[in-house]
Amino acid sequence: MEVETDFLVIGSGVAGLSFALRVAAWGKVAVVTKREIEESNTKYAQGGIASVWSQEDSFDAHIQDTLVAGDGLCHPDVVEMVVKNGPDRIRDLVSWGVNFTLWEKDKTKYDLAREGGHSKRRIIHAADLTGEEVEKTLANRVKRNSNIATYENLIAINLIMREGECWGAYVLDVKKKVVHTFLAKVTLLATGGAGKVYLYTSNSDVATGDGIAIAYRAGAKIANMEFMQFHPTCLYHPEAKSFLISEAVRGEGGILRLRDGKPFMHKYHPQKELASRDIVARAIDNEMKQRGDDCVFLDITHKSPEFIKKKFPNIYKKCRSFGFDMTREPLPVVPAAHYICGGVLTDTDGRTSLKRLYAVGEVTYSGLHGANRLASNSLLEALVFADRASKHAKYAAEEKISFPTVSPWDIGHAVDSHEAVMVSHNWDEIRRLMWNYVGIVRSNKRLARAKRRIELFQKEIQEYYWDFIVTSDLIELRNIAVVGQLIINSAIKRRESRGLHYNLDYPSKDDLHWQKDTIIQQKTLK
Repeated sequence: MEVETDFLVIGSGVAGLSFALRVAAWGKVAVVTKREIEESNTKYAQGGIASVWSQEDSFDAHIQDTLVAGDGLCHPDVVEMVVKNGPDRIRDLVSWGVNFTLWEKDKTKYDLAREGGHSKRRIIHAADLTGEEVEKTLANRVKRNSNIATYENLIAINLIMREGECWGAYVLDVKKKVVHTFLAKVTLLATGGAGKVYLYTSNSDVATGDGIAIAYRAGAKIANMEFMQFHPTCLYHPEAKSFLISEAVRGEGGILRLRDGKPFMHKYHPQKELASRDIVARAIDNEMKQRGDDCVFLDITHKSPEFIKKKFPNIYKKCRSFGFDMTREPLPVVPAAHYICGGVLTDTDGRTSLKRLYAVGEVTYSGLHGANRLASNSLLEALVFADRASKHAKYAAEEKISFPTVSPWDIGHAVDSHEAVMVSHNWDEIRRLMWNYVGIVRSNKRLARAKRRIELFQKEIQEYYWDFIVTSDLIELRNIAVVGQLIINSAIKRRESRGLHYNLDYPSKDDLHWQKDTIIQQKTLK
């Protein structure tokens, strides 16, 4: 099948769907998504969206909080632009039908939460299921829009490039096991993050870094991949699949304790539990390693049961399903890979270094997050950049041009594989390798070992890729290997500790040499 469209959107989180809704006014849109349209990291975002909304808050305060969290690598112009556009993007969501939680004392105002790293209450939320409410609302609007065609259970393999320009993508239909050609005047990468590169993650199963990998293979510039954010508090339970305990629990007074009940965050930062995520995650990791414990505990039992159940209805219900009552006992928690702050390098209009290719959301490095993302700035970034990218992409789609001649996907001499064990084994090995050697705390020796191992995996995967017909598992394995290698090489390159990147051999920050972005680019498609 060959599909020709004005706009191709790869990914169906808040970035992709809000972009699709905007550009649908100017042309035909095809949205390609790996699973069902609502399955994305957006759906699992609990906390909310950071935006200046109260009279006690200010743009300057939000800007400063973002810059402090970013530890010297945020682009100040980008931070100012995103923060100042925030309130208008919230109004857009409200006009589209998103229902945010109202303040109990005054139903004409929104209930504003506070999270780690924020100096003011500014997190607009829908109870503790903000992402699900936003995703559901946008997906419903997309389904009703006659200019938007949605293609579910399709995964992008490679971008279609001609003389430095992107003209769409080759896409595998997972159920039918055939490769389709999607041609577009504008292609948007909105594939989300890469948490599945690590053994333990809070991310959805779809977060395998696909957009970063296919952009890199096509020759796009990739930036700051060494900065993987580990969320400090994921529920520790064998069946919980790293269920996230929102930052807002600490924002409302939750205390981190050791197994013996003693608090410990006062030893690491004046803001204690409200320090930024990199500091809290490293503190937990250090305490666990020092004591040989499997987890620490998050305690909010000093709040009333009524308060907890009303403020965190989903978290309370989910914890109860695993046998924990957070109104009566501390929750066992551990850090897990949560958000990649690096990605495809873009400008303030979402343009990548490749013509006709845009990217928005977690797949990108826009300059907003720097070396560490401030809590609840992620959905904000996606909304603001989707708006800006749509306005710029409009002009590219209006061009009177013909699509280049593109051959159908050629399987060559590839055959069906009867060695799927290689895929599953390498998948597990890479994720363990990244967790053990390229995790919260790194060292030169660990990184060198990881580099040697990932290069061997890459060689095996490349041979397998060309010998056998592609499957979704093989595509994802190929992508996590690329993303893993990008993280490792970027971490080796940065000879300091800053933000989310902590190297025992370079424990200090070095502004003189390293207050700059780490940029990697591959010139040729492989």
